[in-house]
Amino acid sequence: MVAAKSGGTKTRREALLQAAAEVFFEQGYAATSIDAIIERVGGSKRNIYNEFGNKEGLFSAIIVESADKVLSTLAIEKIAGHDLRETLTAFGQQLMDAYMSPTLLGIYRIAGAEANRFPDLVKSFYEQGPSRATSRLAEVLEVAKERGEIQGGDCLGLAGHFVAMMRGNLHLQVILGLRPPPSREEAKAAVSSAVEVFLNGIRPG
Repeated sequence: MVAAKSGGTKTRREALLQAAAEVFFEQGYAATSIDAIIERVGGSKRNIYNEFGNKEGLFSAIIVESADKVLSTLAIEKIAGHDLRETLTAFGQQLMDAYMSPTLLGIYRIAGAEANRFPDLVKSFYEQGPSRATSRLAEVLEVAKERGEIQGGDCLGLAGHFVAMMRGNLHLQVILGLRPPPSREEAKAAVSSAVEVFLNGIRPG
C-alpha cells in the first residue's frame, strides 16, 4: 500500500496515480481492476469513482499528468527571452526524459497492446500526449518564425518532425526491451544531435 505524503490533496492524488500506474503496467490495462488498485493504494472505490469516474478516467489522468510535466517547459511566457536552440534543447531533453521514464514507457506499451480493444483509450493517450506536445511546440515555432529565426513553413508539421526525432529508434529499442534507457550523457548527445539536424540539416553550408 502506498502511503500518501503529508501536504494535502495534490500529494495524495500524485501518490494514487503513481501507484495505479504501477498496477496498470504490471498487470496490463484489461486485467487491472479497481480492487487491485485499492489493494495497492488504499482508500475506497467511492473516492476513486468520485474523482476519476471509472478505470479509463483513472488511466487518462495518469496520461494527462505525464503530458503536463513535459509541457510545463514549453509555456510561451517562459521562453520569450530564449533563442530557439536553447528552447529546443530544453524541450527535447524534457521530452527525452519523459519518453524514457517508467511511466511513459508503460503507457506506450499498454497503448500498443490495447489499441484494438480500447481505441478510445489509445485516442485519449495520443491527444493528451504526443498531439499536445506537437501543438505546443508548433506555437513556439510560430513565435520563432515571427522573430525571423526560421523560414516560413508548416510549423505543426515541423513540430511533428522534431517530436518524432526525440523518440526514434532509441525509444523503440527501449520499448521492445532491447536495451535499457539511455544514460544522461547518451540522452544529452541524442538531443543535441537532433536539435542540430532540425535547425541546420546535414548538408554542408
